[in-house]
Amino acid sequence: MNITAGKYKGQKITAPDESITRPTLSKVRMSVFNTLQAMMDFEGASFLDMYSGSGIMGLEALSRGFSKVVMIEKNRKVYNVLKSNIKKYEKDNDIKLILGDSLKVLSHSEQSEESHNFNIIYIDPPYFSGIYEQSLKVASEICKGIIILEHVTEFDLTGYDILKQKKYGDKYITFIKI
Repeated sequence: MNITAGKYKGQKITAPDESITRPTLSKVRMSVFNTLQAMMDFEGASFLDMYSGSGIMGLEALSRGFSKVVMIEKNRKVYNVLKSNIKKYEKDNDIKLILGDSLKVLSHSEQSEESHNFNIIYIDPPYFSGIYEQSLKVASEICKGIIILEHVTEFDLTGYDILKQKKYGDKYITFIKI
C-alpha cells in the first residue's frame, strides 16, 4: 500500500494483518482528499484518525499538507505496525500516535492536548461494531470543521449537516459539516 499524493507520494506503508484491519482503498483515499481539498486549505489544519489501523489516512493527510495529525489505535499488534509506519515521518512533522480506545481517550481528554478542536476527523471503526453513533457524538464535541465517516450500513444522521455522500462498492463515505 502506498501514499497516493503529496510530498510523500509513493512511499510504501506496511498493512497490518488483514484479519484485524481493512485499509481504505487507494481510490477511496484519493477521492476523500480530493473532495476535502475542494472544501478547504490544508495548511495549518489538523486531522484526527480515530481508528487508525495502518495509519494510511493520517499519513495521506500529512503528505497532502495537514499541519498536525493525531492517530488513535486500540489493538496493540496493529499499533506496533502503525508505530513502525510513522517512524520515518515523526522527525519533521507534528504527528502523534496514541494507544487506546478512541471513545475513552477522547471522552476523558478535557485536560489534555487531544481535546483540542480538529478541523477534520476521520471515523472508520470496525464495520458492524455498533459504535458509529457514539463515535460521531464524541467527534462532534471536538471538531470544528468536517467529520468523515466510512461505513457499510446506513444509520440515522438526522440533525447533522451532510455535505456529501459517496458510495464505493459496499461502503459509504459521508462528509458532515460541524
